[in-house]
Amino acid sequence: MAKGFILCADDFAMTDGVSRAILDLLGRGKLTATGAMTNRPHWRRLAPELAAFAGRADLGLHLNLTCAAPLSPMPRLAPAGALPGLKEVARAAVASATARAEIAAEIVRQLDAFEEALGRPPDFVDGHQHVHVLPGVRRALLDILARRYPAGALYVRDPADSAAAIRARGVAVGKALVIAGLAAGFRRAALRRELHVNRGFSGVAPFDPQRDFGADLLRFLVAAGPLHLVMCHPGFADEELRELDPVVATRPVEHAALAAFAPPPDMPLRRFRDLLG
Repeated sequence: MAKGFILCADDFAMTDGVSRAILDLLGRGKLTATGAMTNRPHWRRLAPELAAFAGRADLGLHLNLTCAAPLSPMPRLAPAGALPGLKEVARAAVASATARAEIAAEIVRQLDAFEEALGRPPDFVDGHQHVHVLPGVRRALLDILARRYPAGALYVRDPADSAAAIRARGVAVGKALVIAGLAAGFRRAALRRELHVNRGFSGVAPFDPQRDFGADLLRFLVAAGPLHLVMCHPGFADEELRELDPVVATRPVEHAALAAFAPPPDMPLRRFRDLLG
């Protein structure tokens, strides 16, 4: 039985507006985790503000291989200096040993950037657009984490759940099923390396600004797993976001709904370690 759930905001440091919205929600106690894009130029400036929430929320790395620029040159994957889209990363990670080597090196750089700014390892690692579970990426990531950190020191996000749970929630069902299929085997691979993994995942959304996101938050708790994680994407829209990411209009909607959200009494907001017991 679920003892509560983690509510995690993705994309910290993507833009100033996204980051300010997340910091606002952390300050209100409305989130229990957030993942940071440490390749973004906002990261070092905003990291001290995020560090203030250590111990109150899980602070993690939101591995980014598909948005803006890498931390160092990646001639095979990003020859012009900009990271490609998800489909190109997926193809290259399977087809090219050179691309896989570049991805592994970028994973290390992004982890280094997290630790250098916060002075501590991440509480968890996940991926922008779930890139961390892609074949050709997942092995490199999990091997690096297993070598770099003690067993059980952090957790990784498994963005899969059962088809029955996904259908019961009734939100972006097709999209959630595709992501679950993409993540097949990820949990087993992480556990083999003695990495913690969430059990239960929701938050896949259609990014429709006309939807009632507050109602969707309650739907995301249907058939919750024992280590359940709900992702979200709040933000304040600005010109930088409009130029960088297709998800713009729904971010302020999510922020407002999260600010007003009161979890059910039997499903409190928790950090991952609290759910582990």
